[in-house]
Amino acid sequence: MKRIKVGITHGDINGIGYEIILNTLSDPRILDMCIPVIYGSAKVAAYYKKVLNLNNVAINSVRTIDEIHPKRNNLINCVDDNVKVELGKATTIAGESAFIALEQAISDLKAGKIDVLVTAPINKYDIQSDKFPYKGHTDYLQAKFEASDVVMFMVSEVMRVGLVCEHVPLSQVTKYITQERILSKLKIIQETLLVDFTVTNPKIAVLGLNPHAGDNGLLGNEEKEIIIPAIEAAQQMNIFAFGPFAADGFFGSGQFKQFDAILAMYHDQGLAPFKALTAGQGVNYTAGLPIIRTSPAHGTAYDIAGKGVASCDSFRNALYMACDAYRSRTTYKELAANKLKPLSASLDLTSESEIEE
Repeated sequence: MKRIKVGITHGDINGIGYEIILNTLSDPRILDMCIPVIYGSAKVAAYYKKVLNLNNVAINSVRTIDEIHPKRNNLINCVDDNVKVELGKATTIAGESAFIALEQAISDLKAGKIDVLVTAPINKYDIQSDKFPYKGHTDYLQAKFEASDVVMFMVSEVMRVGLVCEHVPLSQVTKYITQERILSKLKIIQETLLVDFTVTNPKIAVLGLNPHAGDNGLLGNEEKEIIIPAIEAAQQMNIFAFGPFAADGFFGSGQFKQFDAILAMYHDQGLAPFKALTAGQGVNYTAGLPIIRTSPAHGTAYDIAGKGVASCDSFRNALYMACDAYRSRTTYKELAANKLKPLSASLDLTSESEIEE
């Protein structure tokens, strides 16, 4: 089995990025599955190894991707050695360092020198610059890879949740809720489930925008005028989309367990229940890109930075998921190239959610 080259960006150096990366790589079994390549700072890595007493993690520091060792944890030293760590603080230097690492990783990814990308958390405000005028990784990656649309797809063993609009002020959400946008997101989720997650005949639940999914127009017309027509259009394209469901009852009753994925209308509608029910195990997966990118489903956690208490579960799951999705996508493409339909596209099998029940 091919050992996948996993590019790992160090994120914000003042947060828990290095802690979760180093703790994950302290498990020697990781090297049996992949070749880790951290894009960051040897000096900062050494600092965190000392502060967190992680001397059991061996790091091979190199200058370029061409110098990495296939049987070691590698770090491409792409950040100025004068960079200063200020635990738990938002600083301009931390933002600049996060961007430099991200740019180098993307360059190597485009050149085919790494296979997948796993990003540690950034501070969305500190990384802002003329070169990074984006709201986060998702928008940045969409632009860098010229994807027509992407989905912020939160994934765990409990549920998968995609968003119609991501980092948008609540006051502006309604203008992003269009039939075309909903249909585009459903297409991407359908394709991602089939190709990257090998889910057969996926069932996708669509949430309403208003309380009680509009109550037949009493509490809003977006469901009747926009969301339902989008669902019907998706069904005409053989996408098994259902709804719209009232979000509170949908999650509160456990109805979400009957579906392979959920499309929420806005950020907190989807992420609040996701984070409440996944207990720090979730992964942020960018669906719709020509490459595989994952990230832990949490932020920089400045309040616990350097204290040695941050869980690496979400980051570890992000690393595993990136490798699994890469293999699934590769297999799918090979079958297509050989003019064989993948099982997910050719067999009328029970959906994943029905099997689990």
